[in-house]
Amino acid sequence: MGKLTVRALSALLVVVFVGTVLVQALMLWTLVSGNDPEDGSLPLTALRVITILGMASAQIAVVCVGRLVTMVRRGTVFSHAAFRYVDGVIGAIVAAALLWFTVTALNAPGQREDPGVTVIMGGVGLAILGVALIVLVLRMLLAQAVARDVEAAQMQAELAEVI
Repeated sequence: MGKLTVRALSALLVVVFVGTVLVQALMLWTLVSGNDPEDGSLPLTALRVITILGMASAQIAVVCVGRLVTMVRRGTVFSHAAFRYVDGVIGAIVAAALLWFTVTALNAPGQREDPGVTVIMGGVGLAILGVALIVLVLRMLLAQAVARDVEAAQMQAELAEVI
């Protein structure tokens, strides 16, 4: 991965992290201050709490990806230490999907006349879970690469003994 790519991704991760912190702060301020009374159409308090939790899952993913980018820059990504960060990304994506399904369930009673919206929202939740599955497959590829790297190091050590 080139230096420009690493720097651009790192800058993007910082922007996303700061943005999610700001959204959390605004949602928390709205919840605590009570300046935005609910009009009864949707359970806004629940949606704000879900938003805060959703931003937390995004922050976890951003931190894990940031650590993986650091490992790529140092050339240590093909190690067992990388698995904890990949698992963190998978967990954050699954948490985001569960939160989205909760939003879908909260929104469903208001969509009785047009249940297609609920079906579409459920499809979006499945798509989010699909992203988690893709990252899981990439984790399996990482496991194979780490195993090959260990095997190559062992073979190289054996060859060095022979020579």
